[in-house]
Amino acid sequence: MNTLERHPMVLIVIGIMGISLSSILVKYAQSPSVVTAAYRLLWTVFLMTPAVICSKKYRRELSQTSRKLVLLCILSGIFLALHFTLWFESLNHTSVASSTTIVCTEVIWVALGWRLFLKGRLSGKACAAIAVTLAGSILIAFSDSSGQGSHLYGDFLALLAAIAVAVYTLIGRLARATASTAVYTYLVYGACAVTLVFMTLAQGLSLTGYGPSGILVGFLLAVFSTILGHSIFSWCLKFLSPAFVSASKLCEPAVAAVFAAFLFHEIPKPLQILGGLVIIAGVIAYSRVEQGREEA
Repeated sequence: MNTLERHPMVLIVIGIMGISLSSILVKYAQSPSVVTAAYRLLWTVFLMTPAVICSKKYRRELSQTSRKLVLLCILSGIFLALHFTLWFESLNHTSVASSTTIVCTEVIWVALGWRLFLKGRLSGKACAAIAVTLAGSILIAFSDSSGQGSHLYGDFLALLAAIAVAVYTLIGRLARATASTAVYTYLVYGACAVTLVFMTLAQGLSLTGYGPSGILVGFLLAVFSTILGHSIFSWCLKFLSPAFVSASKLCEPAVAAVFAAFLFHEIPKPLQILGGLVIIAGVIAYSRVEQGREEA
């Protein structure tokens, strides 16, 4: 067992920093939101390709991939593309604190989707946790609606981004039943990258001509937020409980808000802070309900 396996908390901290940098890096991009998202996924696929192609195990799995799995990955990639585009655009209209906190409601929309479309069950405690989380979102929206600018529109985009990534997660639950993490993510990221390129062209935009900032931000997002962020959390599931890993991700809004306060002078309002705390409390409560259900 190597050092990182003996101390997985080190990687948890790296993962938190990685995903927290996502919203900060997007703020520095000079390219349109959909183009920045395309850069991120194109870089991610580029960096993942050698590891997947050079592995005999993964090459064999890719060659044996069923048509159903490919279709699920394509569909999942489309919703992931929508998530990135909507979330990146929300950061152009509202604060980092509001946007990242609302996006963290993903788990709640996954729960509702699980109940409505996949015939799952929600207990009374789970419903109460969902209600608390939605109340927190309303507090943030109410706070942002009283200010100037398009903050409320940005909050709405962040909410749509959370719903889009929830659909991506639900599809992933079906696809991951027969696919490894590496192959599944590679196919999904590939489909997501293609979708984002088509979305860019469909809007009459170009993938070039925005200076080096967009390309650099896309590369940094791929390295820090995807590979050293979400991929690390997936790896940590081997050593830590899913509930703990999920709860660790809730540090993102707080860390991102601190970065934004220093870099962009975005100081959250009291009602924003209260709404964020209510959302995080609701998500933690729901995670504990899920953990209790899994252990029962």
